[in-house]
Amino acid sequence: MAKIFKYKGKSVDELKNLSIKEFANLLPSRERRSLNRGISEQHKIVLEKIKEGKKKIRTHCRDLIILPQMIGAFIQIHNGNGWVPVTINEEMIGHRLGEYTITRKKLKHSAPGVGATRSSASLSVR
Repeated sequence: MAKIFKYKGKSVDELKNLSIKEFANLLPSRERRSLNRGISEQHKIVLEKIKEGKKKIRTHCRDLIILPQMIGAFIQIHNGNGWVPVTINEEMIGHRLGEYTITRKKLKHSAPGVGATRSSASLSVR
C-alpha cells in the first residue's frame, strides 16, 4: 500500500484548499516571511500560467516558493546557461524552484599540455 503524503499533518487536497496566508503558517520562518511580505509581479505571472494550465512554462524565478497549487506542473527553470525541465510533485512543497536546478558544472581537466611540466619543457613543439 502506498504511503499517503502529508505536509505538517495535512494531505495534498487539504493544502490545495488553504489560502496562501494559511499555507504560509505551515512553512519554516524564512519561507513564511517571504510569503507574508507578498508575492512579486513576476511570481504572480508564473502562478497564473500554471493556473491556466499552459504546457510550456519557462521562468527565471528561482526564488519562487513551491505552493500546493503547483503540484503536477511542468516548469523549465533557468540555471544561468540553459533551461532545466522540472516536474513538481508533493515532496517539493515549501522548497524553492532554484533548489532543483544545478547552476555549476563539475570541472574536468584534460591532459596537461606541452611545457606544463619540467620534463615536457624540453620537448619540441612539432
